[in-house]
Amino acid sequence: MSAQAAPPAPEQRAPAAAPPVRSVPLGRAVAALLRKELLVELRTLESVPGMSLFAVTTYVVFHFALNRNAVEGDLAAGILWVTLLFAAILGINRLFVTDAEQGGFDGFLLAPVDRTALLLAKATTLLCYLLVLELVAVPAFGALLLGPSLGHALPDLLGVLALGDLGVVAVGTLVSALAVRTRARDLLGALLGLPLLVPVVIGAARASSPLLSYGRHGAPAARWLLTLGLYDLVFGLIVFALFDFLLDD
Repeated sequence: MSAQAAPPAPEQRAPAAAPPVRSVPLGRAVAALLRKELLVELRTLESVPGMSLFAVTTYVVFHFALNRNAVEGDLAAGILWVTLLFAAILGINRLFVTDAEQGGFDGFLLAPVDRTALLLAKATTLLCYLLVLELVAVPAFGALLLGPSLGHALPDLLGVLALGDLGVVAVGTLVSALAVRTRARDLLGALLGLPLLVPVVIGAARASSPLLSYGRHGAPAARWLLTLGLYDLVFGLIVFALFDFLLDD
């Protein structure tokens, strides 16, 4: 009796190749991250209200501590920018806290997204914080402390504020990313940020001083505007070069 032939083996199919993961375009990633950051702030109100309240309270303290009805010139510029700086530190300290505490860093690193998207989204978020802060703090400063009219200073003061904000954003994003992974992040953020932001305060105060004087003694000095612009550029390049390494454990 002849042996029966073995049934033919089923055809073995090669496993299907996984579809390639496409990287999300940078613009879409930045827009999505920025939307998330702003929605979180609108729902929690953890940063901007505290920054604004701190600035207004500081002006009230200066109003009574100086025992003067009004200030102008160098004193006014110094009070304005020092107050804005300390208020900005509150927002800088909170910039990356939610991501560190709720696993946002891990989720972002697993996504097919360029890391530059997180940098741009965080920097834009901090810039939005500063703009809202100044919408509250600058009119409050004009009402509580400033002697000259704020209206005649605004066209040029807006340019100084913009340059100062860019410097705070560049330094603040770098410092916040450095400090957020440490236990003493609130203390370390201030200790690192304040010395690095001193040139911004000096340049912005010197540029603002003639705008906040009686009679307005000319436009902002070009050298101080150039100093602010150069400082913004240098720290913008530094944070762009180092940000990828700061996201790694």
